[in-house]
Amino acid sequence: MLLLSRNDAYQYLSKFIAAEIASTIRNIPVEVKLGRREGLPSPCVANLDNIRTIARQRLDSRAGALTPSRHREVKRALGFALGWDELTMIDKLMLLQRKLSRQSKRVRSHGLKIYFHATF
Repeated sequence: MLLLSRNDAYQYLSKFIAAEIASTIRNIPVEVKLGRREGLPSPCVANLDNIRTIARQRLDSRAGALTPSRHREVKRALGFALGWDELTMIDKLMLLQRKLSRQSKRVRSHGLKIYFHATF
């Protein structure tokens, strides 16, 4: 499972928002490719068409993590899954934000922190 809840929520929630991780790779917009770099044993994908809540008790151990540079891939895939155009254009928005931040130090990026938890 790829946990999608914000980091501070893990301290007090008993259920978390998560996307299923699958070994079938279809190369469709709702998938985010994962593998050894993220701490998983083989190539797979987080499928954002399959999001749900998962109870804390169902999580056995942390398998790995996404680097902050990969967070926008998850946002883009979630945008496709939910039909939210503003998320599917996240790359364009990030470029615009960088351009604006160079012009003004008042614009800051707040990263989405995402962790993997796997049940084996």
